[in-house]
Amino acid sequence: NGGVTVLPNVKHKEVLQNVATTSLLVNAACDFDALTQTVTLTEKILEVKDLMVNLQVCKSQFHNTWQSMEMGASSFSDIPASFEDYLLGYVAAKVAAANETNIWAGVAGAGSFNGFVTILGAAGLPAAQDIAKVASTAANVIDQMGSVISAVPTTVYGAEDLKLYISSNIARNYVRALGGFSVAATANAGTDNKGTQWYTNGSLSFDGIPVFVCNGMADDTMIAAQTSNLYFGTSLLSDLQEARVIDVSQYDGSDNVRVIMRMSAGVQVGVDDDCVLYS
Repeated sequence: NGGVTVLPNVKHKEVLQNVATTSLLVNAACDFDALTQTVTLTEKILEVKDLMVNLQVCKSQFHNTWQSMEMGASSFSDIPASFEDYLLGYVAAKVAAANETNIWAGVAGAGSFNGFVTILGAAGLPAAQDIAKVASTAANVIDQMGSVISAVPTTVYGAEDLKLYISSNIARNYVRALGGFSVAATANAGTDNKGTQWYTNGSLSFDGIPVFVCNGMADDTMIAAQTSNLYFGTSLLSDLQEARVIDVSQYDGSDNVRVIMRMSAGVQVGVDDDCVLYS
């Protein structure tokens, strides 16, 4: 959804190069003098992890639900055209949710990789940019979000792609605070004088900075960063969207069906010190 920079075609590792220089402007002279400049090259490694889905289910466990949907005995508006489509939709939703959690809050282990919060937590950020979280409420959420923005480095503040990435519970409290009935807001009817009816699932911003809601973040977590500084790598984008259904009943006489997916994924932060972590 435009929250991170996607790097496709990463087979195993991708090198993210950073360039730092001393002041480029010096007093004019007739000769070329490269000795007055210092160029420092550093790099970060984005390593993707191979992942898969190998699911075997008995068709009878899902047929009843699918058939009831087909016959109209369900409130679902999007009815799958076939049993395979139903099963693929079920698996796709589970995989998408797992990847969302991995990207933001993942810790390397079986079926997961280090997410942005884990990476920044181990990066040794400057003390002012590594903020300890408190439990978010509608009464304190504006102050807490403000503390993150106040800690954004001067060199980053004002960047076009700077975003405030927040967990869903902080987003809910922020929406409620802007309704005008919390201590954090004045005792009024809130945004556009609509009270708690002002929000219709639209975009949010804070101090003019776009707010990006991350459903995979743990509660009471925020990151201030540039989109161009948060990288998600994968081998092929199509791998994240392709699943196959194999009916094995014709081969072994069972009533089983298998769903398989294979993909690779991983994240990395380009320049740690350009970020603020609230966790």
